[in-house]
Amino acid sequence: MHPERTNSTMKSRTLTLAGMVGIAAVAAAALTGCSGGASAGDSDTITFMFRGSDAEKAAYTDAIKQFEKDNDVKVKIIMTTADEYSTKLKAAITGKQIPDVFYIDPGGVQAYVKSGIVKDITKDVEKSVDLDNIWQYGVDSYRYDGKLMGQGSIYAMPKDIGPFSFGYNKTMFEKAGIPLPDKDKPYTMDEFVEVAKKLTQDTDGDGKADQWGTGLNVQWNLQPFVWSNGADWLNEDRTKVTVDTPEFAETLQWFADLTNVAEVTPSAGDAQTLDTYQRWMKGEIGFFPVGPWDVPTYEKLDFDWDLIPYPVGSTGEPATWTGTLGIAVSETTKNPDMATELAIYLSTDRTAQQSLVDAGVQIPNLKDMADEWVTSSTKKPENKQEFLDIAEDYGRALPANTTYSAEWYDELFKNIQPVLDGKQTAADYLKDVQPRMQELLDKANADAGIG
Repeated sequence: MHPERTNSTMKSRTLTLAGMVGIAAVAAAALTGCSGGASAGDSDTITFMFRGSDAEKAAYTDAIKQFEKDNDVKVKIIMTTADEYSTKLKAAITGKQIPDVFYIDPGGVQAYVKSGIVKDITKDVEKSVDLDNIWQYGVDSYRYDGKLMGQGSIYAMPKDIGPFSFGYNKTMFEKAGIPLPDKDKPYTMDEFVEVAKKLTQDTDGDGKADQWGTGLNVQWNLQPFVWSNGADWLNEDRTKVTVDTPEFAETLQWFADLTNVAEVTPSAGDAQTLDTYQRWMKGEIGFFPVGPWDVPTYEKLDFDWDLIPYPVGSTGEPATWTGTLGIAVSETTKNPDMATELAIYLSTDRTAQQSLVDAGVQIPNLKDMADEWVTSSTKKPENKQEFLDIAEDYGRALPANTTYSAEWYDELFKNIQPVLDGKQTAADYLKDVQPRMQELLDKANADAGIG
């Protein structure tokens, strides 16, 4: 997700980021009382509902043609835009015309399971899938044991995982005469600020900066720095909101100070003229996040760019989040064996995966394919290994994807602007917002039957 966009564009971008934020709130409302709903398909036809781009549709169409041929079955494809998906899925569930196979987000799993909408596919997966050759994060994102996400039964297969990496403008570095970042040794947060200051320049001599070190959106870019600085949103059993710690406050204050003290980001006035995503695309921003979904667009940029680890805080270890979308099977499908086989096929079949990778919409789900992709693909970025390091080692779920509702998490960002504007300290704001977040988390846990 990129910063400072219009509401409609932000909504669209959010829903296409490999499941960054689940539709748990929508699902919970839609699914109440819907258990036992009918399937939209029949025993000879499987319906598959998903959201995506035309490139993704083309890749799926080719893959599904082969599946139909191999299994003597008809698959009806239902594709929507990102904006339409949650509304249309909600309508299908409410109308008891549930697709046999469909996309879900991790944040919605608990609501779907509680309402009896999705099928437990654990036995089929364990019988037919080499789980050692698929990203553990992707599978664990759809595990649920009735209390906590990340463990227990499998309720979906990962359509993909989306490591949210950090990019930099190599051309800008070279023009400024600054040594390129080390792809293996991350900047400290202080070093990052110093380099960002050097990149922030008035290149046309009019007295105003026209290129900046960075331009990050707090909702999507705060997490890597919080985690690397030893802080988190929740305690281990997800019963307590922990944003009111000194480490969290230090990180949020540092984030706000990028604009107000270091002045390495576009001002609010600059952002009104052109948001930072657009400025990155124009070559005016030095550091900016990059997900696999960005690569097809970024390949067309007029400057050279690559990936590096996020700057590190007190732990000395990089951190970031990894998005994902899941492919689930309806509990009420009339052809559970074939529907489950389709979900597994789309997630793990090599030909199907290659179609999606060639379309430029994701990294391979299979580890051995991903290793080959890193060494053989000539497409940008050069340092593709960074995506895999995140997938394998230090990517995490967004905090809202591990709880029954995202309301508690969203509360942090509702009134955060005074901190970003330098009008309120991070420590004061976090002390004030933590009780409200805790109340909403308690409600979410109660709704999930936890506590």
